[in-house]
Amino acid sequence: MAELIGYARVSTADQETALQLDALKAAGCARVFSEKASGANRGRPELTAALDYMREGDTLVVWKLDRLARSLTQLIETVESLRKRGIELRSLSETIDTTTSAGRLTFNLFGALAEFERDVIRDRTKAGLEAARARGRKGGRPRKLTDKDLVVARAMLSADPPVSFAETARRLKVSPATLYGYFPVNQRPSPNGVYADPELPLEAPAA
Repeated sequence: MAELIGYARVSTADQETALQLDALKAAGCARVFSEKASGANRGRPELTAALDYMREGDTLVVWKLDRLARSLTQLIETVESLRKRGIELRSLSETIDTTTSAGRLTFNLFGALAEFERDVIRDRTKAGLEAARARGRKGGRPRKLTDKDLVVARAMLSADPPVSFAETARRLKVSPATLYGYFPVNQRPSPNGVYADPELPLEAPAA
């Protein structure tokens, strides 16, 4: 037999779930799971327990939608995961019930809005990168070594005797791995002009 399963949540230790619990019991919930946890935290053990307890045909009941999810995207993901298991959702404050056609329509609109929001973010990111490229800038993290640093590094590595990769990296305040990225095996300078492999073992750069 299908059951109504309640879920109550407050964000801080000084808040109480009494109001939510009373509303959920009045709605006819056969069992109620409650906890104190931030909505931004996906690791909510009582919500997980409630979802594990529920079976196909059951309905998850919450006092408000923000008790279940912190963002529209998170809410849509949660509802979709419930639907795949044949579980419905009911919110008492917003009067939303996915067992009804009106409730399903509401969540379809929510889903469309969430997708629209993602598209807007993607478009803005793409436009920003294109504008930056037009100004001669590239996206991604800034380079760790400047052109001047590379000139210094090349001079140190090709000195006679050469300064070790580890010491050069330490003086430039980067890791040896970072320095290797700028000087692949076939591009590493040496005093006699012959490419040389880095020495081993590698030293960690000084703090």
